Amino acid sequence: MSNISIKPINELLQYNFFIPSYQRGYRWTEKQVTDLLEDINEFIPKEIPNSDEKTWYCLQPIVVKKKDDYWDVIDGQQRLTTIYLIIHYINEMWKGKQKLKEFALNYETRNESHDFLSSIVIDDTLDKVLINDENIDFYYISTAYNTIHNWFKNRNDLDTGLFESKFVFSTKVIWYETSNDDDSIDIFTRINSGKIPLTNAELIKALFLNSSNFKNADLDKLRLIQLEIASEWDRIEYTLQDDSFWYFINKSENKLATRIEFIFNIMYQTATHNDTEVLERKRLKIFTKEDIAERQKIKLTIEEQFGNDEYATFRFFNEKFKLNSDVEIHNNWQEIKKQFQLLNEWYSDRELYHKIGFLITIGISIHSILNDKSDKSKIEFNKWITEQIVNYFTNVDIDSIEYNKNYVREILLLHNIQTMLNNKNESSRFPFDRFKKEHWDVEHIHAIATKVKVKKEEQAIWLKNNFVKTDMHKNEDKNLLIESILENNFIDENEFNEILSYVLGEEDNSLQNLCLLDRGTNRSYKNDGFKEKRRKLIKREIEGTFIPICTKNLFMKYYSDNVSDIEIWNDKDRKAYFNEISTVLNQYLPTKQTSNNE
Repeated sequence: MSNISIKPINELLQYNFFIPSYQRGYRWTEKQVTDLLEDINEFIPKEIPNSDEKTWYCLQPIVVKKKDDYWDVIDGQQRLTTIYLIIHYINEMWKGKQKLKEFALNYETRNESHDFLSSIVIDDTLDKVLINDENIDFYYISTAYNTIHNWFKNRNDLDTGLFESKFVFSTKVIWYETSNDDDSIDIFTRINSGKIPLTNAELIKALFLNSSNFKNADLDKLRLIQLEIASEWDRIEYTLQDDSFWYFINKSENKLATRIEFIFNIMYQTATHNDTEVLERKRLKIFTKEDIAERQKIKLTIEEQFGNDEYATFRFFNEKFKLNSDVEIHNNWQEIKKQFQLLNEWYSDRELYHKIGFLITIGISIHSILNDKSDKSKIEFNKWITEQIVNYFTNVDIDSIEYNKNYVREILLLHNIQTMLNNKNESSRFPFDRFKKEHWDVEHIHAIATKVKVKKEEQAIWLKNNFVKTDMHKNEDKNLLIESILENNFIDENEFNEILSYVLGEEDNSLQNLCLLDRGTNRSYKNDGFKEKRRKLIKREIEGTFIPICTKNLFMKYYSDNVSDIEIWNDKDRKAYFNEISTVLNQYLPTKQTSNNE
């Protein structure tokens, strides 16, 4: 079983480290080195009120395995080497005889690495490090040491004692100790191939399942709790791996290595969102740097205590494990389960699934919805969810919605969702996963001339597929020209542009001529009129492509009372479609006020 803890730099100074040959040599750039120095310099440890602890700066994990009297470094040698160089510089330039202990660092590929590291110095005459190009590792190491020197040299007002204290005592690493039974090369390969990155989820899991963290617990009882947690953890992860569930609770693709981390992240976000200290500072009008610094002596915000970097969530959960008891591990896990079960409850409720799914898709954060759920009954919450959709469309005039304008995509999306929801006897659901993964677009039902781009060699075929003569086509000269092109299957260079607008008719960018389509379907018929689009759409559905229900309905002319011509998208069809949208979405859209003159 892996062991996880958080260690300050000064605790590492007593260790011996070994860098195995499968790791790449030291390659940190000047920017990486200076970024670390800048972060440490800017970090200000804060007293955590009502405790004897201070906030601390967190470095990324170091993965190690115990071997006799040294630690085999599986991952993190770049950080360790840089830490060593900064400690060595502090000793060389500041400490005199009261030097800090330096940990031993040996590279398997460079037997002389320890001696080189311990003897690297600043040349007093040249005021710089003599770059050693004996091998590539020594070159990068000496260059990094020179970068450290130049950074300190250019900060005349730096309090060296304060910097040393912040680095040695207030800078910590996430210490991830693997089991002696684990194969080091296999672990290294998996970490660096991205298969098991040390994410917040991986680190939090170790908090729950590492028995050595719970010395005060009843071990038999603890083991049963841990077995239960491990099983439930896998079930939660399995549920979240279902894209139907995952894209219901995520606005867009969310590439987390383990999806359960999403639960931990929203718990931390919800905690920061509900932070009473933030509200109290607003009430007290604490806004200036001076006032904030004074207030921090009394109380820290959650973000001030745990940060906002990639490991903030882990530090937030790490703080929950203080008593080292089986009760503590049980209670912490129940809190996580409760959060997941609430999301699962929403997913299982057909109405909430559709309405919450819509809100998340248009950008309402899941943690804000969770926050507003906390003090509401189920009836109150359902009503509140509907109100959020109504509020989103408060200033929308459906008559003025046009292609490439605000709200058009949201209106079409909600029309599809509410159409499915209105069928109480149907169990089917709107596929948020397909909507987000397949990048559905807003597209014209009947193409408009300014958007049509057809290659010269395909123009005659396009005309054959898309021209349907109607009462609007009364220009006999153009009709004769089209007949000639179709008969001879040939078109002159300028003839296509001359007749394009005539063939397609008046341009219509309004809502009555717009629908949702997946990007693949959209691109396959973007240039087509209604007749050819309808044919291709039917073909793609036969092949298994999912077609949004409202898009399918309109191309099948289910909204039209009198279908006079299945190949034409005429004014009656457009009005019927628009009226259907207005009727279905009536509960969410603003009520139109009638003037006295009407």
